[in-house]
Amino acid sequence: MDALWDSLADYYGDFTAAASEAGLTASQAKALTVLRRGPAAMRSLATTLHCDASNVTGIVDRLESRGLVRREPSPTDRRVKNVVLTDDGVRAVETVRAGMHDTHSALDALAGADRGALHELLRRLFTGPAARSGRGPGTVG
Repeated sequence: MDALWDSLADYYGDFTAAASEAGLTASQAKALTVLRRGPAAMRSLATTLHCDASNVTGIVDRLESRGLVRREPSPTDRRVKNVVLTDDGVRAVETVRAGMHDTHSALDALAGADRGALHELLRRLFTGPAARSGRGPGTVG
């Protein structure tokens, strides 16, 4: 647990610093990172970010004012607004990820096979049966 905590704290610190360098808060950068996977409804985004829907509204408002995201109606439910990453938003996420120098250095220090093993272990830990059942650490609301 301690090693996992330390690595996550280091990762989050690196992420937060890179976001700040890009002119973003950590919450804004996290929202953009989630949206890399594709458009998301506001409520879904709040669930994924583990925050109240009103907080997501403020985050999205600020990202939208900077042209990093846009809202558009859901194709399946007119009452729902999806948040979509713009091209500028994609570039902002790429800037944050590229700016995570400590994380890149740590991963680059691993041999290719070790990086692959780490990826597989993290995938199993956070998307395995325990996470899907609601009992594991990868459970997302």
